[in-house]
Amino acid sequence: MHKTHLPLSLWFWAAYLVATHGPGISALQLQRQLGISRYETAWTILHKLRRSMVAPERQPLSGEVEVDEGFLGGRDSELRGGRQREGKPLVGVAIEVRGNGSGRLRLQLLPDAAAASLTPFVVSSVAAGAIVHTDGWAGYSRLRAAGFDHQPRKQRARFPDREWVLPRAHRALSNLKTWLQGTHHGVSPQHLQVYLDESVFRHHRRRTPLAGFQTLLGLGATHKPTTYRQITRQPRNPPTEQSG
Repeated sequence: MHKTHLPLSLWFWAAYLVATHGPGISALQLQRQLGISRYETAWTILHKLRRSMVAPERQPLSGEVEVDEGFLGGRDSELRGGRQREGKPLVGVAIEVRGNGSGRLRLQLLPDAAAASLTPFVVSSVAAGAIVHTDGWAGYSRLRAAGFDHQPRKQRARFPDREWVLPRAHRALSNLKTWLQGTHHGVSPQHLQVYLDESVFRHHRRRTPLAGFQTLLGLGATHKPTTYRQITRQPRNPPTEQSG
């Protein structure tokens, strides 16, 4: 909201809709809901709010954690050769095991599925000494040396009655894909990480949306301002719903 020319009431309504609207809200929907004249204004508001969704001092995941990675926009790495699908963004997933349910979540855009990319992702997301469950991919081979209780399990061959080795991680990735395609109709890799941050924010506050609204306003006051130029400095074309 730094140096904003928009009414603060509009910002508060935007933050409320972002935090409490179950399936999320797109820039086009926000423009219509709040009567904003320009699409680019609604798009910028949402991107500024998304950049306020990560707590600066958030604690790493702990206890037992499932870690996996998967491509967006196509089939997952359950298929042979699935980790080498060029042109599709690869997302790392780490999620706490809480009984039969899921705890806190981390999502991060990855350059590839090599150990040099996966190990730093786990180190930055999970507390040292935690039990880390993965599949048998060689990219996770350095986790024990990095200080984790690494417990890899190989995924069984594809049978209709099989159980997933990492059910929570697969569910989180599936929910992410559904949300991106259903609400935003696809997102470019250029801006994907802030959408991943929003997905994590929503996951953590899925049962307390009103608290999410209050948290979002509080986090917004702790982050440095982000300008429109900073958000759009890399794309050469104006923002669109598909690239948003």
